Amino acid sequence: MKKLIPLLFLIPLLSQCTIIRPGEVGIKQRFGKLKNTSLSQGMTSYNPFTTKVIKASTQTQNLRLDLNLPSKEGLSVKSLISILYRLERDSIGQIISNYGLDYEPLIGSIFRSAASDVCAKYYAKDMHSGKRANIEESIKVKMIELLNGNGISIESVLMKSISLPPGLSSSIEQKLQAEQDAMRMEFVLKQEKLEAERRLIEAKGKRDAQKILSQGLTDEIIKLRSIEAFEKLSNSSNGKVIITNGKAPLLID
Repeated sequence: MKKLIPLLFLIPLLSQCTIIRPGEVGIKQRFGKLKNTSLSQGMTSYNPFTTKVIKASTQTQNLRLDLNLPSKEGLSVKSLISILYRLERDSIGQIISNYGLDYEPLIGSIFRSAASDVCAKYYAKDMHSGKRANIEESIKVKMIELLNGNGISIESVLMKSISLPPGLSSSIEQKLQAEQDAMRMEFVLKQEKLEAERRLIEAKGKRDAQKILSQGLTDEIIKLRSIEAFEKLSNSSNGKVIITNGKAPLLID
């Protein structure tokens, strides 16, 4: 019994616990050799004298780079880059074995290579236009190809804060202003054309109305209107002088 008591105190000294948190993965390294299986979230024990637990995050990480990107015409376009990536759980051992825990320089180097290949196919103005999304997607695909299943998953490449060379930026602004002026002039001309068509239709309508009215004024209708006018005059209490040829009245106050 006396021999058992020291052993009970010795067991805690020979083991130690660590906690793998959500969004992390752990792998044991015993005598410098990494185990093949990774550790899920929760508590795990290990012998601190022979083994240590290496932890790595499997959450999406944001690597920010401030680079000058080449263009097709040989210009240098300054841009702030965000690379969203994460480590694949089942490849943690391979990543640590090949690159250690300082793998971001590798991602940056691969991005530079991919960006040089892709951006050299586009003009500088394309990086500042609607083609930016195509450039980002092409760089992402190229990076995945270069990583070649090394356990690092590229989720997205975002080009932000694009700064064009001063001369090119001024030229693009002038071109955009000219396009806006042309669009505004086209709108004005279209409005003038619609207004002219409206006036033409209005004039045609009046002409047709007068034509119809003149065609409907027969001698019989004129006589009938004259009789109605005489009847109204005869019922009026006001004094009037009526000069008539018998067909149409002419009033003189």
